[in-house]
This record gives sequence, C-alpha cells and structure tokens, in this order.
Amino acid sequence: MDYQTYEPHSDLKSLVSCYWTLEVPKQSEPQKQRIVPDGCIEMAFILGDGIKRYTSESEFILQPRAMVLGQTIDPFYIQPTGYVKTFAVRFYPYGFANFVYEPISNLANKETPINQLFGVETTDDLEQKIIKAENTEQRISIIEKFLLDRLNDENTINTIVKNTVDSLLSTNGSVSINSILKDNLSKRRQLERNFKKQIGVSPKQLGKVIRLQTALKMLLHQKSENLTNVAYESEYFDQAHFIKDFREFTGINPKEFINHENLALSTLFYK
Repeated sequence: MDYQTYEPHSDLKSLVSCYWTLEVPKQSEPQKQRIVPDGCIEMAFILGDGIKRYTSESEFILQPRAMVLGQTIDPFYIQPTGYVKTFAVRFYPYGFANFVYEPISNLANKETPINQLFGVETTDDLEQKIIKAENTEQRISIIEKFLLDRLNDENTINTIVKNTVDSLLSTNGSVSINSILKDNLSKRRQLERNFKKQIGVSPKQLGKVIRLQTALKMLLHQKSENLTNVAYESEYFDQAHFIKDFREFTGINPKEFINHENLALSTLFYK
C-alpha cells in the first residue's frame, strides 16, 4: 500500500486536515478491510477500480466514484475490486460545514455522491478535471480552487461549536462538555443542536472517537502493550471503560486489533 498525505493551502488550514492518496496493486484475492471511525469527514475520488462497501456480512454496494463520507460512528468493511487509486480531502470535524448548505447530520454513516451536494454540472466538471489531472499536485490545485470558490462568510462555523471541537482535539477527547461550557451550561442544548447540524454527531460521540484515536496510536506505535497503561494515558476511567469504547468503535478488543489482517488499511491512517 502506498499512502501519502499533503498539507492544505494556508487559507484552508483551519478547515482541511490534509489531502491524501492511496494506491494498492490489484490482488488475486483482495481482503475485506475494516474502516474505523476517525471523527473526520472526507471527500474522496475513486480513480482506480471500484470499491465495495459492505452493508451486511454478504451484501454490498459500490461506493460512488466521487463522494463525501460523513461522520461515521460504526466500523464498516470495504473491499477493492481491483487496482486501488484514491485521492481524498480530509476535513476537520467542523470544516466541511463551511462548504455545503445540507445539514451535516444528513451525511452521517454513509457515502453521499458529491453531485447531490454541489449540483450535477459543477461536480461533473470537477470530477473530469480530477480524473484528467496528470499528478497529485494538479489534483490538489483543482480541489483547492473548488473549495476556495465555495468558501463564503454566510456559512461560517458557529463559534461555540468550533471552540468545543478545538477543546476536544487539544485534550484528545477527554475533556467534559460541561468543563468546556464552564459558566454557560444553559447553552448545552444549543450546543447539542448546532453540533449535530454542523458536525453530524453529538459532542460526546465525537469526544469518544477522538479519545480512541489516542489509544489506537499508542497501540500501533507500541508505546505500551499494557492495556491498563494505554487506558490511563488516554484518560479512560479504567481498563474496562477503554475496552468497552474500543469494542464500540472497532468491533473487536484491543489485543485483536494490532495484527488483525483486515485492519491493514485503517492502521495506515494512524501511523
């Protein structure tokens, strides 16, 4: 697997985490890959062969070739049908709301074709430009022009939502929402409503996903093989709390995670 990341333009750095590419040669017997939630929204262009997304143990759909993958709470499986070549934009949790008028909660736990969000004529032109581009640098230039053209003051992110996300990111998801709001606990309901609209999930759900990322990175970088230490460093209440959250978002326990054959793709994203 060849996975690469690229920095965004300075005018987009507060909204876009990175651009990434993935190339995988065609395999005679491709493995299913379990995708673990990461708290981000992504816009992806499939430039190689099609990719299956499993909706049950045996049933699947083919992912749209130009799509937005919304906030994901449950792990899911994908499987390539041949040669994999993908170009994608990874947005910060509050980033994508600046580019669309569709409620972000409508995008959660599914792939949405970009023509449903930006219009057929606009997206057909964008997709053709991405396909015909000679290299990643050209694709980044094309997508950045598209994003910068759509960025406008009318759709700026709600300050309290952004501050909450920033606090969750800076504390690896361990800070409580009440601690963030401090003397403004009366705004809890407003925050929940705006968060769901602009992020697609609740503050608590996003905090749990972000905290899990800290634990995943510790496991993958082998900073600690002791689950109690990982739980402590990631600020879980105890090992049982850590394992419960881990199972919720990955479907397996921490010890199974590291060498699980169909998690090779997910582990790339955390290294």
